Amino acid sequence: MNAIVYTKYGPPDVAKLMEVSKPVPKDDEVLVKVYATTVNRTDSGFRSAEYFISRFWSGLLRPKCQILGCEFAGVIEEIGKAVTTFKNGDKVFGYNDKSFGGHGEYLTIAETDALITMPDDLGFDIAAALTEGAHYALVDIRAAKVEKGQNVLVYGATGAIGSAAVQLLKHFGANVTAVCNSKNVELVKSLGADIVIDYQTQDFTKTDDKFEFIFDAVGKSSFRQCKPLLTAKGIYISTELGKNGENILYAAITPFLGGKKLLFPIPSITKKDVIFLKELVQKGEYKPVIDRQYKLDQIVEAYEYIESGQKTGNVLIKIVE
Repeated sequence: MNAIVYTKYGPPDVAKLMEVSKPVPKDDEVLVKVYATTVNRTDSGFRSAEYFISRFWSGLLRPKCQILGCEFAGVIEEIGKAVTTFKNGDKVFGYNDKSFGGHGEYLTIAETDALITMPDDLGFDIAAALTEGAHYALVDIRAAKVEKGQNVLVYGATGAIGSAAVQLLKHFGANVTAVCNSKNVELVKSLGADIVIDYQTQDFTKTDDKFEFIFDAVGKSSFRQCKPLLTAKGIYISTELGKNGENILYAAITPFLGGKKLLFPIPSITKKDVIFLKELVQKGEYKPVIDRQYKLDQIVEAYEYIESGQKTGNVLIKIVE
């Protein structure tokens, strides 16, 4: 089968299109023929190993899992002899940041992992982009214990995480102020944001509003910068480590001080989470934003685009037309 393989950490061009053996499912696994996948910050982070700490999961000297692609949609082609919840021909989607594999024509995944059947009326393109940004947003929203009627600010509301966060927060009943660039103001309004601040013409820190939760979905603000905007016991969460890893330090200290605090939740995803996202899609309360799509052999171009910081929502890789 064709797959994108990286045998060393580095820039986008370490990812190469190669012919490799089709994986064989274990007794508790299914073999998925991948129709669509995405290129995202998770894939990029593991490929570059810019944060050295990621190597404790991916391999200290070289990558252990050499085919990336954490989210995917496709069709089950083979099941292990112990599999009971899926059958051949099932259309499925899911998320796998344990062994990855989405950047290949086939992958294997355990039936108990974050894998479920697709809604009947959903295409592979949309299904492939449902989980990565949304599960990061969901973990942080839950950590902040967002309640109906609370004021929440989302900084970076047009990325995969931020655009999912706006929609999820509206589902939970929050009042959402979203920060984005000029060209995406109308898009963010369409996602449900109550107030939109264009950071190219306004300084979001000058708002008179106070927030129970500030969520930086792109990691470009700081706790110190946002602290004046928080309520007395407000919570700040960023998707990045912060300057010199300061968010780890603040997360260790501020929860014990009794006032405004920074949290740094460890992301995770379960089958139950994917079912939840599927239900929101079926209710019309969540739909991933798609920016553009590439073919598998355009993976380097796709990586370069997402790392330019210019993407809006998700970047697809079409494997089966």
